[in-house]
Amino acid sequence: MRYFGSVYRPPSEARSLIVQVTYGCSHNTCAFCSMYKAKKFTLRPMEEILEDFRMARQAYSKVGRIFLADGDALIRPAVDLERILEVIGELFPECERVTCYASPSSVHKRTSEELKRLRERNLTMVYMGLESGCDEVLKRMRKGHTAADIVAAGQKINAAGIDLSVTAISGLGGVELWREHAMDTAAALSAMKPAYIGLLTLMVEPGTPLYDWVEKGQFQLLDSHQVLEETALLVAQLDCEGAVFRMNHASNYLTLKGTLNEDKQALLKRIHSAMSGRTDLRPEYFRAL
Repeated sequence: MRYFGSVYRPPSEARSLIVQVTYGCSHNTCAFCSMYKAKKFTLRPMEEILEDFRMARQAYSKVGRIFLADGDALIRPAVDLERILEVIGELFPECERVTCYASPSSVHKRTSEELKRLRERNLTMVYMGLESGCDEVLKRMRKGHTAADIVAAGQKINAAGIDLSVTAISGLGGVELWREHAMDTAAALSAMKPAYIGLLTLMVEPGTPLYDWVEKGQFQLLDSHQVLEETALLVAQLDCEGAVFRMNHASNYLTLKGTLNEDKQALLKRIHSAMSGRTDLRPEYFRAL
């Protein structure tokens, strides 16, 4: 099996078989992101993909999960994805789930019927970055979509019966837009109704436009207490019944786990405890991507 460049995958795919079906990210201009910069986006040749799956079958006695990489596998033509999923089904009948990253653009390229066929062939979940529900934040961060575009893509995934896992980033609005970022992100997530919500905390990476803005004083970062204040506002506004909420990434100052909406008050209690100093936060030097 082969993998070109650095491996990027969701934390929950740590034990999955990872096979590239595309190289890089189809958008790759987000101001906060340094991923995939060493790769030019392209579709990987189908024969290489299928060969990797055949090699994996020989190497592993059991494969329970498969993640289709890189940053936007769903953008491949539907006929390619259907073929890939069919081969996975033939080679790995024990496989419980197949997942991939998706972008609003790739979701909107797929018809509802295509998405339903992919679900029938065991594409069980897609990961999509909302990052913020605030259009001004999305514009500044060069996300390439409005919040309405992203929400509509998420709703389209849900309608096809595919589970949706969505990430947002605390602190992405900076000091200037923290309140709008919190409120609008909560509203967007509530409209999307994802099965899973992952809340990361902003890390500024060298080589990104955001890094330069911070260095020049054009973007003011939130401190740990301000991040918690923003998080409390966001969580208080969430209405995503049944969604699994996780804030346990290495970038987070505070670990939160729960199921909405039933655990909302417990989550808020833990945030407020941290804000008052009764709960320890992750030290700055322990935070990492």
